Amino acid sequence: MVSVCFYFQVHQPHRLRNYSVFDISKNHNYFDEKVNEEIIKKVASKCYLPANRLMLELINNHKGKFKISYSITGTALEQFEAHTPKVIESFKALADTGCVEFLNETYYHSLSFLKSKKEFLHQINLHKRKMKSLFNVRPKVFRNTELVFNNELATFIENQGYKGILAEGAEHILGWKSPNFIYMAKTASAKQEVAKIKLLVKNYRLSDDIAFRFSNRQWNEWPLTPTKFADWINQVNGNGDVVNLFMDYETFGEHQWEETGIFDFMRTLPKEILKQKDNEFLTPSDIIKKHDAKDELDFHNFVSWADVERDLSAWLGNDMQKSAFDLLFELEKGVLRTNNLQLIKDWRKLQTSDHFYYMCTKWFGDGDVHKYFNPYESPYDCYIAFMNIINDLRYRVKETL
Repeated sequence: MVSVCFYFQVHQPHRLRNYSVFDISKNHNYFDEKVNEEIIKKVASKCYLPANRLMLELINNHKGKFKISYSITGTALEQFEAHTPKVIESFKALADTGCVEFLNETYYHSLSFLKSKKEFLHQINLHKRKMKSLFNVRPKVFRNTELVFNNELATFIENQGYKGILAEGAEHILGWKSPNFIYMAKTASAKQEVAKIKLLVKNYRLSDDIAFRFSNRQWNEWPLTPTKFADWINQVNGNGDVVNLFMDYETFGEHQWEETGIFDFMRTLPKEILKQKDNEFLTPSDIIKKHDAKDELDFHNFVSWADVERDLSAWLGNDMQKSAFDLLFELEKGVLRTNNLQLIKDWRKLQTSDHFYYMCTKWFGDGDVHKYFNPYESPYDCYIAFMNIINDLRYRVKETL
């Protein structure tokens, strides 16, 4: 029997305005609220609201046999509450079905684990409280920002009491192994009697067939139909226990426009998959309970779900990114010592990984993806604005202390 696990990432950053050197010490407004409001309303109309309606329809039509999972960043939730409260209500309706699981992650969609375990844990707890207050759920499974993962992270998350964690099914990690099984994360747990945290790895080929290749007419499998995709799922029977389909929720209507047929594809897909009686849809927690881990995977270095390299280079691959990232976290102690809630919140919003992604200078392989999501004319424009903000943050800390 094959358990299909749909996991959707929901995220929107607080985008920066073009903050100039002349703003330093005079204007502490870093974020382009007008643009952020326009984008959140647009994506809500094109993606979140119609996609949520579709998912609710599928859950009801299949009488509980269709299950899905989400993680929603705190930065997205804040903007939904401010500008598109109907999106929050539609997620609440999904939560009420009992067929949807919500995962825990960093509130600010940050890479804080790389620099500050204390800050990382604080953001996890912020997100946990937000999920409880909005949806009355307590997540048992964790996903880190952009699926950034290694052995050390697995140990840290295991020690927080989570039952499972998501990761990219990178070939250089899996080797001859298949992503279609549950694995144990290689952790530093000394007690053998303590069950290690279970690891769900993304089947990136099948996930990306939907997320990236669906509308690509140059792809040799285009057009992708529900029947064809269900056949690929069926082929896993006897060769695996699970198929983990992890992708951005914005796949539906934003990355893949409605005109591509993506909604019609999703509307029919569960029916086609469930035609094979050995197939089922499960949430990550369901899968953790049902399937035993087959082996242990060793993620010695950091792996992510970004770009062809599946590493950290999308955010920390050049000197601009590294400099901006380092300088931001050099301010941590000073920022927190101020006890200025607005200053601290601004500092945390600047940790969102998108800001460093916009500074990426890789234009090969996945370069078109970087260009599509980048609101700046060039990565250098982003870097200049970000560094001006860093200098203003430093000024505010000094003035406060």
